Formats: sequence, structure tokens, C-alpha cells
Amino acid sequence: TMVSSALTTAAIAAITPLMATAFSPQVQAARPSTSLGASYLETLSETPGNVVPTQYKNYLDSLASTQAAPAVAAPAAAAESTSSESTGFCHVPFEYFHFDNLASKGPRPVCDWGTPQDWSRKLADDGVFRAGTWYCSEGGWESPNGKGVTEVFYMVEGHGMLGDSDGTKHFFGPGDMVIIPKGHTGRWDVNTPIHKVWAVNAHENVEESGPIIRVQVDHYKDFSPACLSDTSANDPLYGNTGSVASASNTFYDVGPTKVGVWTSESGCFEVASGVRQWFHMLEGTMFITDSSDGTSKRCVAGDTVMLPAGWSGYVDVVEPTKKVFTVAL
Repeated sequence: TMVSSALTTAAIAAITPLMATAFSPQVQAARPSTSLGASYLETLSETPGNVVPTQYKNYLDSLASTQAAPAVAAPAAAAESTSSESTGFCHVPFEYFHFDNLASKGPRPVCDWGTPQDWSRKLADDGVFRAGTWYCSEGGWESPNGKGVTEVFYMVEGHGMLGDSDGTKHFFGPGDMVIIPKGHTGRWDVNTPIHKVWAVNAHENVEESGPIIRVQVDHYKDFSPACLSDTSANDPLYGNTGSVASASNTFYDVGPTKVGVWTSESGCFEVASGVRQWFHMLEGTMFITDSSDGTSKRCVAGDTVMLPAGWSGYVDVVEPTKKVFTVAL
């Protein structure tokens, strides 16, 4: 009995450390600030019913890599031009906008909190319609002068707030589409470092009506199928997609600027005369082929494309596709 008791005591002593390890809290490694998929899910968890498609979550997570991205050369068609006419189209993968490929613009000259610094890279500019990317660290500043263009941007990373002249606040985060109309005045606050891809329409007149020009924010949940309408016969980007089912939601249509989300099932259709457009791929795979020279580009989640007015060619949707878009008329 004494031997048995001794053996039992020894066995308990041996397994106690293991049990303590098994049931004690484990120290988790700190999540990188660029873990976009996780931070986006946390943002949406504040509002029940918001769901991020697996494809887009994978895309966000892919952007969180801490490895330096290879430098990506500017597309030939993206060279700066003062002409409003161009041929072909511009296409770049997200690596083109990776932080390591951006140019520093230094600290902002005026701010009232933080130390905001800018980095940017241009994609294309035809004199009226241009696009690129912008990264900014934390800080805030007033914007008392009327904005000279209408800007549309898609949030890749970070959280911020745009205020109107009467103090109304518009908060936004990853996956949101933000519209700042020409003439807007108010305030910028970058609450966590922001990375966005943007398109600008430098149209002539202020098109908004009313005494206060307001920012508009459309959230990723608003891009769900329930929010879209069948527009196959009256497509906002391509006119008519024929037998290929397409659906869209144009949630901003003021003057010469349209903004929305577009989806399509698999299939191929011809474009006789497309509108001047910018789009950013969220899901799926498609090919854009330019009929003028036969150039074809494969577009996947994270890619950004600009097409000139009157562009003609073919769209081949290999996998069901979703993208956000801006049209400059």
C-alpha cells in the first residue's frame, strides 16, 4: 500500500505541470496592424448580419504580408498626358500600390493632432479623369477650402472620418466606398493608418444641390446580391451584356460622375463603345481584351483598371465577378 501510494503521488506530481500548461491561458502573438482580413471582420462584427465573402477575406489577408513587394513598373498607358483622349487601357495588380512602391510626400503642413504623413502613387491621368493610391498615417486637419474635384475611393486598410461643414461625421473602414463631391468643405481624421485606391473626376462645375455638400459612405454589406438589380439589358458600364447575367447598384449618380458596384456571372460579351471608367476588382476572374490592338489582361481581386471613353473590345468573365466602379462622363 505504501508503494502504491508513493507511485500515485509521483504520477500526480509528474502530470501536474502538464495540466497547468494545458489549461493556463496561452500568450498570443501580437496581430500585425496590417492583418486586414481580421480587422475588417472585427469592424463588421459591430453590426449583426454583415458577412465578408471568403474570396474577399482571402484577398484582404493576402495584402497583410510583411514581406517587401517587388517594384512594379508603371503601365505604358499610365504615362501622364494632358489629352482627354487615349487608347487602350491601364491595368495594374495590387502590388503596384504596395507601400514599398509608394513615394513619400512628407508630413502634412497643417494638422491639429497627430503627425500625418502622406505616400502616394499615380496610375493614370487623361487630364480630367485620374487614379492612383494614397497612404496616410494618423492625424487630423480641417479642410476649409472647397474640394476642386469629385473624389471616389475604396478603402483597403485603416479607419477614418470625414466631416461636413455642419459637423456631421461620416466614419469609414476597410471595404467601404467613399465619395467626396466637388465643393465639399469640412474635416479629415485618420484614426488608424489609411490605405486607399482612388479615382478623381475633375469636372467643371459643382453638381451637388443644397447648402451643405456631404460626403457619402457605402459599406461592403451594401454590395450584397440583395442590394443589386438585374441590369443586363441596360448595363451602366457596357451598355448590354447580352445573354450574360449582370447586376449592379449605382448608388451615386450626380452630374458627370457615377459610382456603384457591378457583378456578373460567367460568360463573354462584346463591348461596342464603353464609358470612361475606373474599377477595382473585389471577387472573381475576368479578361478584358482591347479590340484596337488585341491586348488582353487577366483581372483578379485587388486589380485596378481604367478604360477610356469609347473603348471597344471583349469581356470574358471566367468566374463570377464583383467590382466597384466609377464612371466619368
